[in-house]
Amino acid sequence: QVQLVESGGGLVEPGGSLRLSCVASGNLFSISLYTMGWYRQAPGKQRELVATRSGSGVGDTNYAGSVGDRFTISRDDARQAVYLQMTELKPEDTATYFCYAGRLRDHFWGQGTQVNVSS
Repeated sequence: QVQLVESGGGLVEPGGSLRLSCVASGNLFSISLYTMGWYRQAPGKQRELVATRSGSGVGDTNYAGSVGDRFTISRDDARQAVYLQMTELKPEDTATYFCYAGRLRDHFWGQGTQVNVSS
């Protein structure tokens, strides 16, 4: 069993910044082999990709077009962690943000952390 625990969500004004963190624990063979990333789901909408970063030393990143260069994903395999630095936040970024780790047929999700962007 693998657990992903997110933190760092909260309420922020438009234009502000937040940093989300996710730490993995449990029966994880080697976190470095996993793609890790972030998805989000707004009320009434489907879950969508925000950003992912591949493992195995490749480090390819993939971002949703809506976040452009406002968001930056990073990972620290020694800490089994993935981070999402979010800047220039907009009201439309309001959602529950979920941490993801996946490799082959293994897919794991965190419980989510709420991000609210409002004045």
